[in-house]
Amino acid sequence: MIFDLDDTLLDRENAVNQMFLMILEKCYQDVDHSTKNKMLQKFKEYDKRAYGYGDKTNVLESLFDEFPPKHRLPSNDIQDFWNNNFPHCFSINPDTLKIVNTLKTQVKVAIITNGLTLRQKAKIINTNLNSCFDIILISEEVGFSKPDRRIFELALKKLNVQPEETLFIGDDLEKDIGGCQSVSIKGLWFNPRMVKNDTTIKPDAEINSFERILDFLPNLNC
Repeated sequence: MIFDLDDTLLDRENAVNQMFLMILEKCYQDVDHSTKNKMLQKFKEYDKRAYGYGDKTNVLESLFDEFPPKHRLPSNDIQDFWNNNFPHCFSINPDTLKIVNTLKTQVKVAIITNGLTLRQKAKIINTNLNSCFDIILISEEVGFSKPDRRIFELALKKLNVQPEETLFIGDDLEKDIGGCQSVSIKGLWFNPRMVKNDTTIKPDAEINSFERILDFLPNLNC
């Protein structure tokens, strides 16, 4: 079984909330509840726009422009602030960790994640996921990213398994499901927020809770 990282193994939305609280504490003072909620929604919008890009400077710059802070971070310090703090905003659900460790006793398990090596490794180490997986592929490190078929082919090669005996679990229809299906790996769409599929991509199966992954274990022969 191969897993995506952000919004599959780890709850990125919760991490964004935690990052916002850190920014609020460092840069703002005495913000009322209504304004705080507006700021959080805008912060999430700016983060969503920058998702998949290494440089997060525009995320905070946009927030600072719309909601002037008491202490504004200099532009050339924002990227370091993000890199140093955002990975620590992630936490692992104990049930998720338990399920992964259960799977590991029966099948090979791996992670394929897009992103900067520095940040993705920090997330993985801080949540103790580094000890759970047979291999971990990070796009910046290997030179290509999902949905590029080469990153999936590399995972198959390193795991020494065939596509037909492999299952990929991810939340992104295009990058995760479309990407893995391009090399004949079955794609399990992790969709806990019940998002409507408005693409032409058809997952092999869909789940809305992480525990349901265990239902697919008997179908794997690796």
